[in-house]
Amino acid sequence: MKPQFDYGDGVRVMRTVRNDGTFPGEKTGARLVSRGSVGFVQNVGTFLQDQIIYAVHFLDEDKLVGCREEELQRADAPWVPRRFEFRDKVTAKVAFSVGGTIVVEAGREGEIVKTLNDDPSRGAVVYHVRFPGRTLVVAEEQLSPCPAAQATGARSGGAREQ
Repeated sequence: MKPQFDYGDGVRVMRTVRNDGTFPGEKTGARLVSRGSVGFVQNVGTFLQDQIIYAVHFLDEDKLVGCREEELQRADAPWVPRRFEFRDKVTAKVAFSVGGTIVVEAGREGEIVKTLNDDPSRGAVVYHVRFPGRTLVVAEEQLSPCPAAQATGARSGGAREQ
């Protein structure tokens, strides 16, 4: 196993990192570092002799977090920012139809289940969004944050049926 990153390298975390119970002083499941945050490799080690783990210092959060290699990319690599993350509540800006039948009315609340496009060469970010009774593939520009999620401070066109 040869590490992809070295001491001092700038890296970006590709998905939100939550406490798996090993980060002291934070509850299990608490968000440690948000997707897109940039940090610097301070140490390189292994876990169970088959996984490379990097100790990354995220300056904005002032946290030293263990990250697996597949969770990181070079800080200067192309990056696709996105507005929503897993479990965010969203509202449909437009009605969605499948086979000519409206299945989700504009203004209907849904929840992000998965992000499908993290590749900058492929264009727009799209999501799996769970609406009552259906999961649809929806482009980011057809969604807005759920007003109820914004009010409480919670994270908050065409579609293909999933």
